[in-house]
Amino acid sequence: MSKKETTNSKEVRNKNYEAKKMNTSENLKKKKDKDLPWWVELLFVQIGLPDKLLIKILKGKKTTKEFIKNDKKLIIIFLFLIASMAYFYPVIKHAKNKLDCEANAKNYIIKNKNIIGINHRELKMISTNFCYGGEEIYEIENLKN
Repeated sequence: MSKKETTNSKEVRNKNYEAKKMNTSENLKKKKDKDLPWWVELLFVQIGLPDKLLIKILKGKKTTKEFIKNDKKLIIIFLFLIASMAYFYPVIKHAKNKLDCEANAKNYIIKNKNIIGINHRELKMISTNFCYGGEEIYEIENLKN
C-alpha cells in the first residue's frame, strides 16, 4: 500500500509541476499580447518620438513609484504643509494689508490734521476706523475749526 501511495503522490507532484509550467507559459503569452498604453501608441508609434525618451519616462515613472512607496510619511507631511500654507495665506495677506492701511492712515493724520490732544491709542483707533470706511478722520478737521 505504501508503494501505491508514494507513486500517486509523485504523479500528483508531476501534474502540479506541469500545470504550473503551462500557467507560466500562458501568462507570458498574455503579457506579450497586451496592448500599448494610448500615450505610448500616440507619441512613440504614431508621431515617432525617439525610444530613448520612452526609456527615460519609464525609468522616471519607476523611480517615482518607488519614492512614493518608500517615503509616504514624508510626502503626507509635505502635502499637509502646503495645504496649511494655502489655507492661511489669505488670512495673513488680509492682516498685512490692514496693518499697511493703518500705518498709512496714521501717517496721513499726523501730517495733515491737527492732532493736539489725541493720544497714541486714539490715533490708532481713528486710523483703524478710517481703513474700514469710517469718517472720524473728518471730525478731526472739524475740531480744528
